[in-house]
Amino acid sequence: MMDGMAPFLVANEGRGGNTMLDLKKIRREPDWFKEKLATRGVKPEAIDEVLTLDAKRRELLQETEALKAQRNEASKKIGEAKRNHESADEAIAAMQKIGGQIKALDEQVAQNDEVLFDKLAHLPNVPHEGVPVSLTEDGAKEMRKVGEIRHFDFEPKHHWDIGENLGILDFDRAAKVSGARFVYYVGLGAQLERAVYNFMLDEHMKEGYTEMLPPYIVNAHAMYGTGQFPKFKEDVYQVNGEDMTLIPTAEVPLTNYFGNEVIPAEKLPVYVTALTPSFRSEAGSAGRDTRGLIRMHQFNKVEMVKYTKADQSWDELEKMTANAENILQKLGLPYHVITLTTGDMSFTASETHDLELWMPAQGKYREVSSCSNCLDFQARRLHMQYRDENGKLQYVHTLNGSGLAVGRTVAAILENYQNADGSVTIPEVLVPYFHGITKITKENAVPFNRQK
Repeated sequence: MMDGMAPFLVANEGRGGNTMLDLKKIRREPDWFKEKLATRGVKPEAIDEVLTLDAKRRELLQETEALKAQRNEASKKIGEAKRNHESADEAIAAMQKIGGQIKALDEQVAQNDEVLFDKLAHLPNVPHEGVPVSLTEDGAKEMRKVGEIRHFDFEPKHHWDIGENLGILDFDRAAKVSGARFVYYVGLGAQLERAVYNFMLDEHMKEGYTEMLPPYIVNAHAMYGTGQFPKFKEDVYQVNGEDMTLIPTAEVPLTNYFGNEVIPAEKLPVYVTALTPSFRSEAGSAGRDTRGLIRMHQFNKVEMVKYTKADQSWDELEKMTANAENILQKLGLPYHVITLTTGDMSFTASETHDLELWMPAQGKYREVSSCSNCLDFQARRLHMQYRDENGKLQYVHTLNGSGLAVGRTVAAILENYQNADGSVTIPEVLVPYFHGITKITKENAVPFNRQK
């Protein structure tokens, strides 16, 4: 539970509340929520606890209102007594007693709200109809395969071996400086990373995205608004005690951009994109992807975020997925698109399409992008709204997607474009970013390694 968050529930509950799920809808359809959230591992008792706390809250508020009415009556009697030059001692004593009772009830409401808010904050988004039901990643639905898998006439190497042999990836020196799961990109390795993310940004801007350069450190409220807090605090790097956090994804500052605002309806949908580093502690990933660029504590990612009207978000999810696919298609990298299961998609998502790249040395697909429709889940927390055609305030829908994870894309390029002699051919669309260089070799990879 984050200090200072529960008052938002009190202040805004009548307007839908700054809770991730609509509390009034939970009251109306508790069994539906139990059924849907059970597919995400939420026990029915969690909904019962919310309803019990909600009922207690409303009961306390009714008692408070009744006492306030009594206090108003006592205040009138005091006024009448003074006008009539009569003793008001009895009425004053009564008002003081009632004031103490109201203060005690207010404290009970605040305590109840703290617990209620915390329970609601740990409930994930409701999965959309048609999302494969499973509490694990098994059962994801493949939507399509794109691109031809290359058949090598030699044993393909892992990207970390290719990069280390060329001298463009240096994990050992990074470990000396920062520890495991960090890397130095060197020479044409750094240039490849830069070429990849510049290409991604250029492509997204062609599709109508506005490029942004957001803050890399955000406050707790921003992390809460997009759903990383309170449940996933162990996955991030916090600075300045617990007040500020290094962003785990640009989704956080981008989605928070319109927080507590009413976006003019004629502006929607809004598309934004940004390149930022992402910082993740990778808690719980011990023993997984310990080598290479797949699971790093710091990595670059190009993010896409959309704000839409309620009736636009599903079409926009398909467009966003196509925006991510466009990058892979132009890079000539084979991939497939899957719809994640209820238990495998992110906490805030109602439906997620993952793009997974083919990694020849591993002989399997690895995730490079997740495109998710969060519906109004984040907007409720951030209080982002627009006015519909009738002038009524509605919550915007938010979507986010990697466009793409840069390091994983670089890893796929190294593996899919490797040559028998250890060199790597640069994808055609990236050659302009290399000023004519078409291949990374030992001779040109790292200038300071050349013989003088």
